[in-house]
Amino acid sequence: MLTSLFSNPTRSFLTIAVTAFALTACGQGEQQNTDQAGQSSNGSDSQAQNAGEKYSRGQIRIVGSSTVYPFSSYVAEEMGATTDLRTPVVESTGSGGGFKLFCSGVSEDTPDFTNASRPMKASELKMCQDNGVDDITQIMVGYDGIVIGQKAGEPALDLSREQLTKAVAAQVPQDGQLVDNPYAKWSDIDPSLPDHEILVYGPPTSSGTRDAFEELVIEHGAEHIDGYNGEKPSIRQDGKFVPSGENDNLIVQKLAQNANAIGIFGYSFLEENRNKIQAAKVDGVEPKRELISSGEYPISRSLFFYTKNAHVGRIDGMEQYVDLFLSDQMASDRGALKSLGLISLPPEELEGMREKWKNRDKVTAESLKSEHG
Repeated sequence: MLTSLFSNPTRSFLTIAVTAFALTACGQGEQQNTDQAGQSSNGSDSQAQNAGEKYSRGQIRIVGSSTVYPFSSYVAEEMGATTDLRTPVVESTGSGGGFKLFCSGVSEDTPDFTNASRPMKASELKMCQDNGVDDITQIMVGYDGIVIGQKAGEPALDLSREQLTKAVAAQVPQDGQLVDNPYAKWSDIDPSLPDHEILVYGPPTSSGTRDAFEELVIEHGAEHIDGYNGEKPSIRQDGKFVPSGENDNLIVQKLAQNANAIGIFGYSFLEENRNKIQAAKVDGVEPKRELISSGEYPISRSLFFYTKNAHVGRIDGMEQYVDLFLSDQMASDRGALKSLGLISLPPEELEGMREKWKNRDKVTAESLKSEHG
């Protein structure tokens, strides 16, 4: 089964996407009254779980990060092909969009899992708790690097985080004050850079990739560029930075058609499209597996999914899905997901994630503080 799925991963992901569209179109309004009645008066997960009734949906629903989407989709399709359970529906909504859906309540018309390319924020945990979603387990599944991509075969770029910040920031320091970004070409930033128009295809505001890029590149750049004085610049909106939706494959297609553009996306999309695109160095470091997992590549991050434990037992297959995702068959350095670009956890960390799931370790404000440093 693994071999057959790898033979045409594009077809596999298309199957999942079509299924997700059909389910979304058919099910937006169904069961709302029943779901509300099935919850306790205060909406708490523990009381909802104690009610014990099965949801009629009968199929796992997963939302969230476009970066985690290929891995989650593969696990979902493998589960559907090798068990009697229905194939889970996986939707690419972005990390932020996924948390909004996931945290909207405990009911049949809310997701069971959300994928994320960054840790949950304290504000998102509060949103969950305010809506009765207070029994959540966080699972880290591996590492990823944010790639600065360009068309394959072009002279390879080597960009510093300071140069990237000057290219995409809405305002930059000049003559002792912050002004609207005047840089139109890369050579305006540094004469050693190409004399090309700045055009950056990047993720939208709902994306965890954008959150991580802003933190790891723009915040870092602002700290090392004189004149920002502790301010974090926003991203420019004058057409030089183009938000390109949650489908990173669209960015790959645009780069393949434009030799002067660069794009921002996860490492897995580089792995899948090396015949079309290549990666720029960042601060002199290439995005290689070993350099991402060690943190030497400066735009490295962790990948997660979050489980709504009040739905366990109400939706068939949740436990089997997590167990399969965390299995050596999938998530280890010898697993199937490596071929899709996942940079696996060390064995002891992977085993630690299995223990977290076994114990249903609960996300708290304190645990999130440690995630965010």
